[in-house]
Amino acid sequence: MGDKLSDSALDAIFRTARTANGYTDAPVTPADVAAIWDLMKFGPTSANQMPARFVWCLSAEARDRLAAHASGTNAAKIRAAPAAVIIATDENFHEHLPELFPHADAKSWFEGNLPLRQQSAMRNATLQGAYFIIAARALGWDVGPMSGFNNAAVDAAFLADTPAVKSNFIATFGVADPATIFPRSPRPDFARFNRYA
Repeated sequence: MGDKLSDSALDAIFRTARTANGYTDAPVTPADVAAIWDLMKFGPTSANQMPARFVWCLSAEARDRLAAHASGTNAAKIRAAPAAVIIATDENFHEHLPELFPHADAKSWFEGNLPLRQQSAMRNATLQGAYFIIAARALGWDVGPMSGFNNAAVDAAFLADTPAVKSNFIATFGVADPATIFPRSPRPDFARFNRYA
């Protein structure tokens, strides 16, 4: 078991961290993105599947293209953010298992079974999306995950060359403008949504 994180670290990742709705002008660079990846890639997935695929939108042009397929206020949030990312799911993740999980013939578990691949890819890519949020927060960034967008349109605009890869959710990130943070929504006590078997 590792050392317990400090209260300030736990605050940064969970307790005082908030969903960002707007950002300062502080830029996000490719080196920043690489640092996030180099931390989040260690988050566990089943049989080390790592089915998430990330499309990083650092340029205004890329964010404009992404915003064109967002609904409601999400379009403006994407355009105003210094960075956004599409978290996508590769239904053919199993092709990489001989490299990623070399001590078993894990590829054969999924070959010829698209429904199983889709289920496992969605579950584990969503986990990786959560690892992105945690890693970004751990490195000092604020994140605004969102699901209000046209998946098919985003796939056509950004993922057409990889038809087995489908968008899951998107997120903006950068240094949050405190004035855009909403009051925290309720977080119930343990007894509300938990029980022992």
